[in-house]
Amino acid sequence: MRKFLSILVYVKPYWKEAVLNAVFNILSAVFALFSFTMAIPFLGILFETQQLVTEKVPLDPFSMKSMMANFNYYMSSLIIDHGKPTALLMVSITVVIITFLKSLFRYLANYFITPVRTGVEKDIRNDVYDKILRLPLSYYSESKKGDILSRISSDVKEIEISIMSSLEMIIRDPATIIIFLSYMISMSIQLTLIVAVLLPISGIFIGRLGKKLKTTSFKGQKKMGFILSVIEETLSGLRIIKAFNAEEHSTQKFHEANNVYTRLQSRVFRRRYLAGPLSEFLGTVVMMILMWYGGNLVLGGKADLRPEEFIAFIIVFSQIIVPAKSLSAAFFNIQKGMASVDRINEILEADEKIMDRPDAISVQDFKSSIRFVDVSFKYNTEPVLQNINLEINKGQTIALVGQSGGGKSTLVDLIPRFIEPNSGQILLDDIPVDQYKIKDLRSLMGIVNQDPILFNDTFYNNIAFGLEGVKEEDIIKAAKVANAHNFIMDTPGGYQANIGDRGGKLSGGQRQRISIARALLKNPPILILDEATSSLDTESERLVQDAIFKLMQNRTSIVIAHRLSTIQNADQICVVQEGKIVEKGRHKELLKQEGQYFNLHRLQVYE
Repeated sequence: MRKFLSILVYVKPYWKEAVLNAVFNILSAVFALFSFTMAIPFLGILFETQQLVTEKVPLDPFSMKSMMANFNYYMSSLIIDHGKPTALLMVSITVVIITFLKSLFRYLANYFITPVRTGVEKDIRNDVYDKILRLPLSYYSESKKGDILSRISSDVKEIEISIMSSLEMIIRDPATIIIFLSYMISMSIQLTLIVAVLLPISGIFIGRLGKKLKTTSFKGQKKMGFILSVIEETLSGLRIIKAFNAEEHSTQKFHEANNVYTRLQSRVFRRRYLAGPLSEFLGTVVMMILMWYGGNLVLGGKADLRPEEFIAFIIVFSQIIVPAKSLSAAFFNIQKGMASVDRINEILEADEKIMDRPDAISVQDFKSSIRFVDVSFKYNTEPVLQNINLEINKGQTIALVGQSGGGKSTLVDLIPRFIEPNSGQILLDDIPVDQYKIKDLRSLMGIVNQDPILFNDTFYNNIAFGLEGVKEEDIIKAAKVANAHNFIMDTPGGYQANIGDRGGKLSGGQRQRISIARALLKNPPILILDEATSSLDTESERLVQDAIFKLMQNRTSIVIAHRLSTIQNADQICVVQEGKIVEKGRHKELLKQEGQYFNLHRLQVYE
């Protein structure tokens, strides 16, 4: 119930439309009742199975018998004054008008529920996307991209289809059932009690089936997440799949996952399709019991109903079966949708871990130093960094070198708070970084990764990414300094040309220079370079290295280097091995020590 209420919270901004939907549904149900019941007493008078009513009784709007007695009085007066043909015509016209109003109110109910359904879907998707941006990077090391894509797409859509479409039924159908039951109670309490006993019994069977539906649906949605992960991995690794002739292996893996998903969906649909026939069958059983029992009472003269009233009672009850059937279908849909709610809530309720403190302070400039004080970090139980102590003064270039997996990238990820240390502190100008506002802290830093992260957009928008009110001349200037202007202008469309998915239309060196131009435009006081030239050819490396040299001028730079030749002039070189800084010093000093740095340098000299 709590999870269902968590979805209803999203209806709050659209409460006016929801109220109007409820009002028009109630009006539609009222007019539906009259369209079915008003002709029955009239036919009794018309065909003389019921005597004409010549005396008017006091009108009580809360008494169905009082209202029907007054209706019979007016019908009787119409027959006496104008004859049966005229009375029949008037009743027919009245039924048409009532049916028109019933249909109009039904349309208006649907009209006002539409913005509720679409709005809730939009708001949930917005919240999930916003949460994705707030979650720490460590969250995505344990979650597959395809599964997250499945949650923000198919799971959110499933909530709209299964729950929001059923929300109207939850409002409309109980109102219809209550209105119709009120009429039936006014006619015969005895027969209505039979209905009140038998209908809940049928609901128990439907409820048990619905619980199984939720479990199967959850497994199906989870398997769809796995399928999307396989597709995402296939698209990302298509070159490798073809190079290693792994098409058959990939096909088999996808087909197996798809077959499991298909079997789960078949089970879901079969149980879902069972809801309508089962509720209809059980409703028919209840109706037959009612007809048998009530008919015997009427025939034996033991009931307070005339034959035509008993027929009206049965007709009204038959109309309860339709909303009861819809209500059971809505129950099944909600059970299916709740599996998606569980998956969405896993993201929405995930611990953000990294967020602004209530008393977080602003920072606009970098003044003196960055210090690591006894910093340790581990993934789950695996230690990655151990007791790191390091000071980076303003204007210095600090290089981090060492074998892959030693913890270099993890160390620099701690500075902009992409991840948090398990112990120790990182100080910026002698203040712990977790006391600053995250947005202000990260605005001080420019990052260039080994694998440039670009977006399926234009050169212009990729360079200006994250910045507002940027002038075109500033973008061009940054591109020129990054040695990117010439190849941009050689591209048809220039700065407005699209670079493709993740910059797929560009070479590795071109992508890297766009990334550097982006960092130059931001003009941050602190620069983080994560092996920015390690995967480039000689010519591209020369151009990128020249751009990096320009980028690093008058900035505090932290460089993760694979090629030691690029960091020989660094103010300090730190050798990181198995999560520890084992050596510190300048290039020549470290060579003289003939330690780990000396060995790394010797290996590269003889490569």
